[in-house]
Amino acid sequence: MRILLDECVPRALKRSFRGQQLVLTVPDAGFSGLKNGELLRRVSGKFDLFITTDKSIQYQQNLSVWPFAFVLLRAYTNDIVDIEPLAQKLLARLHEIAPGKLLVII
Repeated sequence: MRILLDECVPRALKRSFRGQQLVLTVPDAGFSGLKNGELLRRVSGKFDLFITTDKSIQYQQNLSVWPFAFVLLRAYTNDIVDIEPLAQKLLARLHEIAPGKLLVII
């Protein structure tokens, strides 16, 4: 699985996804500073899963039109200490992701 971590997700979360085909952050992929619409266009066809902590993405974008899945990690803060436990929950639920759908992990 090819995974892209949004800029708002701690870079250190990459280590939680070892064993996946590809895990990059938005800066790793060369997409830093792009607005959501342009960012999602660049993600299309290159990644299977986009992980974010941006709670408003589902209201700002029509997720159903994109050919990759979305995961929203909802933690108390964006600190790695709060986010990292959610990665384990996500890995246990990877079978639930589908293109154009949002999976919320709390």
